[in-house]
Amino acid sequence: MRRLGVACLLLLLLLSARVPRSCARDTTPDSGFDCCEGDVLLLLDSSGSISFYEFSRMLHFLSDLLRPFHVGRGHVRVALVQVDTEPRVEFDFDAHSSQNELQDALLRTPQLRGDTMTEKALLLAQRLLWRPAGQKAPPRVLLWLTDGVEPGNVEGPISALHKEGVSVLAVSTGHSNYQVFSRAVTPPIKQHLYFVDPDYMDIITKDLREAITDLICTECLHVRDVTSHSALLHWQAILIGGLSHYELQYGETESNSDTYRKLTLSPDHTWTEVTDLQPDTHYGVRLTAHTPYSTHSTTLSAGFTTLPDLICTDCLQACDVTSHSALLHWQAILIGGLSHYELQYGETESSSDTYRKLTLSPDHTWTEVTDLQPDTHYGVRLTAHTPYSTHSTTLSAGFTTLPDVFYPTTVMVSESGPDRLRVSWSPVQSGRVEWYRVEFGPIPRGDVRSVTLSRSQSSVLLTQLQPDTHYLITISAVHSSGQEGAISVKACTEEVLPGVHDLGLTQMGFDSVKVDWRTQEQAAGLQGYWVKWETGGSSPSSSSSSRYLPAQTLSTVLTHLNPTTRVCVSPVYRTARGEGLCCTTHTHTAAS
Repeated sequence: MRRLGVACLLLLLLLSARVPRSCARDTTPDSGFDCCEGDVLLLLDSSGSISFYEFSRMLHFLSDLLRPFHVGRGHVRVALVQVDTEPRVEFDFDAHSSQNELQDALLRTPQLRGDTMTEKALLLAQRLLWRPAGQKAPPRVLLWLTDGVEPGNVEGPISALHKEGVSVLAVSTGHSNYQVFSRAVTPPIKQHLYFVDPDYMDIITKDLREAITDLICTECLHVRDVTSHSALLHWQAILIGGLSHYELQYGETESNSDTYRKLTLSPDHTWTEVTDLQPDTHYGVRLTAHTPYSTHSTTLSAGFTTLPDLICTDCLQACDVTSHSALLHWQAILIGGLSHYELQYGETESSSDTYRKLTLSPDHTWTEVTDLQPDTHYGVRLTAHTPYSTHSTTLSAGFTTLPDVFYPTTVMVSESGPDRLRVSWSPVQSGRVEWYRVEFGPIPRGDVRSVTLSRSQSSVLLTQLQPDTHYLITISAVHSSGQEGAISVKACTEEVLPGVHDLGLTQMGFDSVKVDWRTQEQAAGLQGYWVKWETGGSSPSSSSSSRYLPAQTLSTVLTHLNPTTRVCVSPVYRTARGEGLCCTTHTHTAAS
């Protein structure tokens, strides 16, 4: 019986690997978050349905999200529970008492790559967040971060958390059931539920941080978008209509509070801008909510320092430089209104008149420049324009793009067997590449193995593989500079297909026989057996007949046979037929 080949799916996945040149990040908490107090539990999906790259993006997103908060007792306590086959507490609320400790723990979190047992993880989170009835406790927030694949039956644990006063927020980076997540989060859904691509998680950082702030910083006066001459003040609504009003006082802290400037604001205000400030000066702010016919008033206070007029020379930085792109970061200089930034960049050897130009809104603090030439030095100028002003501030920087990273563009898989795969790639660039690294592991989980090959090799035979298993294979070209370029494929090994042996025919009557057989071993993928025979002798009406039998059946009786009938039995597996056997019956004799 002809053995059918196993069909394998090859999916080319180009991976852009690069050596990052990251900007230094300040882990000093923002003074505007001094009054925040609460417990934030991170429920992080660490299952095998999430790629290593996506998991890394999630960790960096959480790092940026939590960076402004003061960490520790009396401020914001953070715990991390990983969702896995057996969910585990990566660290509890009292594990870290500083922002530096928290950042280090977050970015070192290993991926577990098991099953998505979210329900069990929520029960574990519920125990960490539990507080005795009647005990006064700071606000509690659960932030669920997942790719949305098979969340399971989460409604029970989520409902219990809601009843205990825990606010639930969710971020999904992939396949998601909106109904499940919208029922899980605490209203308002628009502020507490986000669907985002892993590559662009930074676009929700500000909104999500403000949602958390609104929950755990309930009595705060926030100072934002501070420049050298202005600042924005934000607060949660305290007053509702009527004759109520806010009184805002602000001034230099070194001056007498009697000299503070005063503003009266209507009760529907939740923010205002203070202007005409002095640069590099510390200011104090007091916001008092007045209600008529009441002897009690609520006062919030805050402080901030304006930026110096002379902007630092390194405030414009080029980060994550590759051969064709770079990220530009700068400190905020403008806020709102009709202000804008003008960005100019080009090769330093060219005239500045040929520089490309971009116009950016005042809320920008970074942008990416692309379509650059490899191994080329670029100059950048960022000018902050303010309407009705004759003065503009210009920042400048320079950077050199990396040389081009060469890597294979074509991958082929051949010699597929139950325990082996041959992988070949092209083109081979021995003059540009130092060596190749081939990494391979079963999907969705399993040990990843690695093979190192010389620059001249273009293929490798991977052995000791599991049968009938999909593998992710990545070929990385490593350059002397440390840069890497990689390409990946998915390929599958063949199924083990044991054949039939000991086929026997026993005559049961004038035109009937019993067919018995055995297989070499009971393979996991065995589906059943095809039995085929001829009927009708040599007459014009002769024909072939067949019968399909389940895997547990090892015999059958055939009737109405001609004197010499050829009987064949072959096993059927999930992907192909195995090797079969045939025998011929003879009139009034034992089967041959």
